[in-house]
Amino acid sequence: MNSRHDSASNWRKSSRSANTDNCVEVGRAAVGAAVRDSKDQDAGYFTTTGQQWRLFVTAIKAGRFQR
Repeated sequence: MNSRHDSASNWRKSSRSANTDNCVEVGRAAVGAAVRDSKDQDAGYFTTTGQQWRLFVTAIKAGRFQR
C-alpha cells in the first residue's frame, strides 16, 4: 500500500455505486491506476499498470468474477 501522500490524483467512484457504501475509487497514478476503499481513504491504495487495469476491467465486463 502506498501512503495517502503519494502522487495519486483524480479519484472517482463508479456511477453504478452511487447508492451503496461498498465501493472502490480509482485514480491516476504514475504507473497507471490507483485503487482505494472509498470508506477508508486513509488506509492507502494500491497501484497497477494501465494494461493490468484494462485487462481487469475487461474480465469484469465478461463476467469472469460472477458467482
